[in-house]
This record gives sequence, C-alpha cells and structure tokens, in this order.
Amino acid sequence: MLATTSPGHVLAVLRAHGPMTRQELQDRVGISRVTMVERLDALGRLGLLRQAGYRASSGGRPAETLAVDDIGRTALVAEIGQSHATLAVTDLRGAVLARSEHPMPPKEPPADALARLLGAGTRLLADSGSRASLCAVGLSVPGQLDHGRGTTIAPPTMPGWTGVDLRAGFASTLNVPVVLENDANALTFGAYCALGRPESALVGVKVGTGIGAGMVISGRVHRGETGCAGEIGHIRIEGDDRRCDCGRRGCVSAIASGRAVVRDLRPHGVRSAADVVRRVRAGDRVAVRAVADAGKLVGTVLATVVTIVNPRLVRIGGAIGVLDPFVAGLREVVDAGAHTSAVDGLSVEACAGGENTTLAGLAGLVADEVFSPSSVDAML
Repeated sequence: MLATTSPGHVLAVLRAHGPMTRQELQDRVGISRVTMVERLDALGRLGLLRQAGYRASSGGRPAETLAVDDIGRTALVAEIGQSHATLAVTDLRGAVLARSEHPMPPKEPPADALARLLGAGTRLLADSGSRASLCAVGLSVPGQLDHGRGTTIAPPTMPGWTGVDLRAGFASTLNVPVVLENDANALTFGAYCALGRPESALVGVKVGTGIGAGMVISGRVHRGETGCAGEIGHIRIEGDDRRCDCGRRGCVSAIASGRAVVRDLRPHGVRSAADVVRRVRAGDRVAVRAVADAGKLVGTVLATVVTIVNPRLVRIGGAIGVLDPFVAGLREVVDAGAHTSAVDGLSVEACAGGENTTLAGLAGLVADEVFSPSSVDAML
C-alpha cells in the first residue's frame, strides 16, 4: 500500500485543493517541512508542478502558490459507436485541440476498425504536433467492459464486438496507458468535469443509437459489481413489446432511443438522427412531439433512478438527448414521478459541453489515471 504522504499523495492533495502555498500543503498533508521539500523536489523533477501565483501578503513577502502542471500534456481520445467514431486530441482539461469523424461500417471486423482508428489517431497526433506530449489514450464504447482484460462484454448495439481487446493495438503502437470507459459513463464524467468537479452526485443520460446512463458519486464513476450500473436502456416499459437489440421486448431503448425516434418518423421522411435534429430545430411539430414523447418515456425510468440515487444534478447528452423538447419531457415526468424530496433542488439540464462532452470525460479520466498517486509514485 502506498504511504499517504508519498509524492503521489501530495500531488493528489494539491490537485484536489490547490493552488496552495507550500505551508498550506504541508499543513493539509501533515508532514514535516523537510519531508515536504523532498516531496516537492521529486514532483518538480517529473515536471508535475507549476507556479500558480502568489498569496496576498499581510506584511511579509508574498507566498508563492503551487498547482499541478497539467498544461502541455495531451491525450488521444476516441468515442466509438455503432455507426461512427469520433477521434480527438485533447489537453488534460478536456479542451479539443484536433478532431476527426470516421464512419463505422456495420460489417467491418472490429480488429480492422480499431486498426483504422489507430492509424487515423496517429495521423491526427502528427498533424496537430501532439505526438511528443501524448501521455495516454482514452477509449469509450457502448455497453459493459471488462476493465481487467481490456475487453468488451456483449455490447447490445455492437454484437460483433464481444470480447474484443481494445487496448493492445493502441498501447503497443503509442507506448502509453490506455483508459477504457463505457460511453454513458464517459459522458457523465465529462458533464461532471465541466461543472468543476462538484461534490454533489451527478447522473448522466446519453441518448444516441441506444440509451445509457452513468453516475459520478464522490468524484468517481460508479460502475457496479459487474459493470452494468446505468444500463437503464434495458429496463422494460410495461405494455410495449417492440424488440430491443438485447433480444428482449419492451426495453425503453427500443421505444425512445435515437434509433426508435428515427424509425417512428420514417413515414414523415426522416432517415437519420441528423434529420431529427434539423426538424426539431426548425420547429417541425411532428418531430418535436416525437422527441418530447421519447423524453417522457426515458423520464419514467429516470424517476426511479433519481429516487434511489438522490443526485443533485442530472445531465442529458447525445444527439437526441440534448434537444429542448426531449429535456423538457424528461424533466416533466421526473418531477412528477420521483420522490418529492429527491426532486427538491434537482437540476436537470442538457450537457453544456454538447458533442464534446464524452471526449472531455475521457480526457478527465485520463488525467485521473496519469496523476493518480500510484502512477506518480511509479514514475519515481
């Protein structure tokens, strides 16, 4: 077990509570001045500290404040979905420095798709001048993950991807750690980071081809015992027998996901989620009603989640989920269906980061991995 006064622990305290003066940091960690000097020297040699400014003086020399140096380090992140993937180079604060979109042909073998994305990511790093500053890769996919093995577990919207090793190619080619996360969890963590990493619990909902949710509690993604926490898309709605990708009938994903909305609007000329977005923003009444109804259906499931988890914040993402009628319909049903105390002060809004929320979440997870006490102490 790592000592709670190791250099990695000192950096974790500074990251959580900084910028701080040396004295403030020493008091919070609870170590001697000599030991603190040793710890800061070690962190300085790794290039993990930066000067953040000075405390106002009360009569003597202004005290210098220190912060974690997360500037100049980059991550390659990829949001991999059923029909497309988004690659981006980000800094560790989640700002997108370069980005590219890539189709995901349904019959393409996963190994070929990953090799293609790795090649595209390598080019994106080179074109953006970020290869030398790369410190990790972050990948998100729908469905459950085996984080120990680095493989997918039966993703319902990507059945051919079961048991696929996501890490190996990126890790061996780029020689950096590879962080994996479920797409809804990554989106939720991106919303959490965008809000300044609040202490409040946050539930995120992603409405894309399918529907998924994530939870951040006490600053950490809650995955559950088997990694399926947040799979609200596969909760059944009584009285509906439409077949879901998972093989069951009546799942909310089969009724209210982006794919379901497109299907229901097909007689009106809609062929894609992008068509739905355009029509809703143009005020098309049929599209607005379909999206609002989908939001209400998801709200029936989310009302139970809100009552059980009792979060302070709910954030909705995905191409369909961020639309105003969807958020309004969802909020209406959650307010009516959740326990009265659970909705007291509850904030339900679309993700402020828009289409970059999942990418920012991956960048935040990469930062947590790179700056974790175990990673920092391993560098030493």
